[in-house]
Amino acid sequence: MAEIRFADERDTETILRFIRALAEYEKLSDVCVADAESLRGSLFGVRPYAEVLLIEDRKGPQGFALFFHNFSTFLAKPGLYLEDLFVDPAQRGKGYGKALLKRLAEIAVERGCGRLEWSVLDWNKPSIDFYLSLGAKPMDEWTIYRLEGDSLTGLARS
Repeated sequence: MAEIRFADERDTETILRFIRALAEYEKLSDVCVADAESLRGSLFGVRPYAEVLLIEDRKGPQGFALFFHNFSTFLAKPGLYLEDLFVDPAQRGKGYGKALLKRLAEIAVERGCGRLEWSVLDWNKPSIDFYLSLGAKPMDEWTIYRLEGDSLTGLARS
């Protein structure tokens, strides 16, 4: 039997371990520069920027979901954005991913959110199939844009 709980500062190393495992799975380890200090400050500092759910069984934490609020101007309501969802590969198939998404949906409803959104890499067919099985719909007509590094600081300074 697994339980889901909100993470606290003592869970920082566990969250970081899951983030690094997710980066490896997504073939993005080379761009994962997160460290415990910056993660602790961003999640549990004066102004927390995201929240984390952990799913645990008798062996300990087996997965996590990191999320934050966004806002829909068209709905005039907040939403939840799921940044990362990861379950230890050895624990997949036990319903842990679905349990985390169910809990996120409950939180979204409790908080009056109009939607729960996330992104998935195009090649990640197992995850896409899983999300479709839950009733999620792809937003194919949207393209994500990103400013980071020199482009971000350059625009800020222009």
